[in-house]
Amino acid sequence: MTTPLASAADAARLALRCLDLTSLKDDDTPASIEALADKARTPHGAPAALCVYPAFVPAARRRLSALGLDAVRVATVVNFPRGEASPDDVAAQIAAARDAGADEIDTVFPWRALRVGDAQAGAALVAACRRACGTLPLKVILETGELQRPDLIRQASEIALREGADFLKTSTGKVAVNATPQAVELMGEAIRADGARAGLKVAGGVSTIADVQCYLALASAVYGADRLGPGTLRFGASSLLAVLLSAIDGGPAAPAASGY
Repeated sequence: MTTPLASAADAARLALRCLDLTSLKDDDTPASIEALADKARTPHGAPAALCVYPAFVPAARRRLSALGLDAVRVATVVNFPRGEASPDDVAAQIAAARDAGADEIDTVFPWRALRVGDAQAGAALVAACRRACGTLPLKVILETGELQRPDLIRQASEIALREGADFLKTSTGKVAVNATPQAVELMGEAIRADGARAGLKVAGGVSTIADVQCYLALASAVYGADRLGPGTLRFGASSLLAVLLSAIDGGPAAPAASGY
């Protein structure tokens, strides 16, 4: 088993810089997204991004700008959460998100198609997303807890990387099994075999500093400790923020609430 890289406080500081502070709830409102943006202003620095539904991209950007946090990126999701839209429809979703001011795109890989042997569906979807994103970073959500089998996780990773993914992401956070060390290790192996060009996003089920340290160690095996940062690693979560701030301040390592 890979050992943690850093003390709890050091791990928390790094994870905060790599955090996609996320709210993807059915009852999100502009006011709740503004409140999420307020959380991005911490005594220990800001997260890498806010991740919100497309309808709330303008609210997130306005509030971040009002807080002087223009460096915090606004990410959004497409083909979410089921991953069953057509490439043309997803490309249109991306175009609308770009027009709304999104800085990063997280798209769901068509994992159901891959489970029944259709690899081309994933290739076509990611290729269409890559074209629609242009220079915007593209994170591809593999939904590893639903793929389950190591061979399918590897295959999905390889397809996404081949078609231009900038990050591989574990999960939507909307299924029973989300990020696991085993899945992240498999994704990391694919990224390393591809030259460690793409980043890794761990989302869903990360709730303790021990979890963070475990995933930092796995990411370090891919990139080396000196390359760990928002360009290579993201944690997708919302309630994890309080855990990170407590660890930095030397407080108790209480687990975060689950989900987005």
